[in-house]
Amino acid sequence: MTNPAGPGPSRPDPGLDAITSERNQLINLAYRLLGSLAEAEDVVQETYARWYAMPPQRREAIESPGGWLTTVASRVCLDLLGSARARRERYVGEWLPEPLPDGTEWISGRWETNSPDPADRVTLDESVDMAFLVVLESMTPAERVAFILHDVFRYPFAEVAEIVGRTPAACRQLASSARRRLRASRPVTIPAAQRTDLVRAFKQAWEAKDIEALIGLLAPDATATGDGGGLVRAELRPLEGAEQIAHFFADRPAAAPDATVLERTVNGRPGLVAQLDGVTVSVLAFDIANDRIQRIWAVLNPEKLRPWTER
Repeated sequence: MTNPAGPGPSRPDPGLDAITSERNQLINLAYRLLGSLAEAEDVVQETYARWYAMPPQRREAIESPGGWLTTVASRVCLDLLGSARARRERYVGEWLPEPLPDGTEWISGRWETNSPDPADRVTLDESVDMAFLVVLESMTPAERVAFILHDVFRYPFAEVAEIVGRTPAACRQLASSARRRLRASRPVTIPAAQRTDLVRAFKQAWEAKDIEALIGLLAPDATATGDGGGLVRAELRPLEGAEQIAHFFADRPAAAPDATVLERTVNGRPGLVAQLDGVTVSVLAFDIANDRIQRIWAVLNPEKLRPWTER
């Protein structure tokens, strides 16, 4: 990429190295703020478009290109979050965050990593756990941005305030409110190996249509939420209770009679993927606590499964 306003057609943009090194950071930020890899990509494209729309002299005068890009990307996300509530109201059924693959699968008794995937640009940690992202959806846009910028990306409240358009004290309160929401909604988790065992046991019971085994793996007050986006069949409301969920999964094959269920990591946690003729048709994420499955999130909307199919 060159700067067309420079003295020669091949002269590199003075800020090229600085801004391209920020791309992964921006993708990580935008995905956590929006819960959508596709929208995160769009935000980063828009951010870079605004950067290159500036005259070269203005770009050169910016002391911290990375800081400028983060500010713009955060503000674009804030605007999108403001309009997202209206979009959610028009959405058919339940809306879930876009599940994120990481190229890891269970093969011959151990987890193995496949070839790199474009989604690998998102760093997998607890802040992209599906349970975490679902709680973020319950926050106001300002809460979400203040919390992610400060608690996840460690921006000082003075800088968060400039981005959000509030005082540092107000941003501190927003982040504190977000933390309370997270603490109130997230049960005590269990070790990764135990998570894997429970998800594998669920897969086996599902494939065997063993209702009693499924009930034994689910918390009595468990919930299961599906997201088809109106494009494929999915329950419009969450299923509640171990018995109802067990009967639903036992009575319904994995999205199609000939589908294959595979163990995969979903947003950094053990999950399941249903494929039909090599195409991913459903991705299941799990929230596990106290040795039981508390929540199941099943994403069937094909528009949200593109990173899983284009692998």
